[in-house]
Amino acid sequence: MGEEVADKMLDRELLQAHFVLVHGISGGSWCWYKLRCLMENSGYRVSCVDLKASGIDRSDADSVLSFQEYNKPLIDFMSALPIHHKVILVGHSAGGLSVTEASHRFPEKISLAIYLGATMLKTGFWTEQDVKDGAPDLSEFGDVFEFGFGLGPDQPPTSALVKKEFQRNIIYQLSPQEDSTLAAMLLRPGPIKALMSARFEEGKNDVENVPRVYIKTTQDRVVKPEQQEAMIRRWPPSQVYTLESDHSPFFSAPFLLFGLLVKAAATGGCGSS
Repeated sequence: MGEEVADKMLDRELLQAHFVLVHGISGGSWCWYKLRCLMENSGYRVSCVDLKASGIDRSDADSVLSFQEYNKPLIDFMSALPIHHKVILVGHSAGGLSVTEASHRFPEKISLAIYLGATMLKTGFWTEQDVKDGAPDLSEFGDVFEFGFGLGPDQPPTSALVKKEFQRNIIYQLSPQEDSTLAAMLLRPGPIKALMSARFEEGKNDVENVPRVYIKTTQDRVVKPEQQEAMIRRWPPSQVYTLESDHSPFFSAPFLLFGLLVKAAATGGCGSS
């Protein structure tokens, strides 16, 4: 009887959980449409954030030059939360940087940070090793990027977008064709200069107070498995889960992803893999 009551209380607490989903470079809230549907139909509260120059945000990626500006929509969202309201942050790919900055700034408002095939660097890009571990290297696929040069042709690029002919093979190779077609219609240039400037300093708020979970995407051709392993070794989360998916599990494995997110939320990052 006691166990049944405890289970019901846990179910109630879980259904009150508020998930905040953060997309990666070139994406937007639209990436999460399958997962959001599954979660909301199961009773969870879900918010999706469009970062600057992403999704329906009208900013030009070539004009977004700092990470603070790029991530401002998430920081504004977190700032507006009631002081005792806690959320579960889920960051995909470069969205991991957004989650980390929020964890530095609002640890008291985050019950769990989940990194989904994501860049998980405690202080961002300070060293060459940080870049090696956390930034995608797609050079093996050839000349895959369309670059924007908002500061002039003699300056480093300010935006980047994977060319359409490479998108499916690199980002969506295990995803349904209709989803990669949708993505090809909606992907936008991402503010690469802003993202590579992401650096966080440890201050009075202890980022270690935020429990973290990493979900490895084993067939990932963007944030490769060896990069994910390197980041996990350098900054060990409380739990690691494994998902057989490409870089876009919200398309290729939405039901399995949904199950892992609920499991991580139920255990607070302390469950078994």
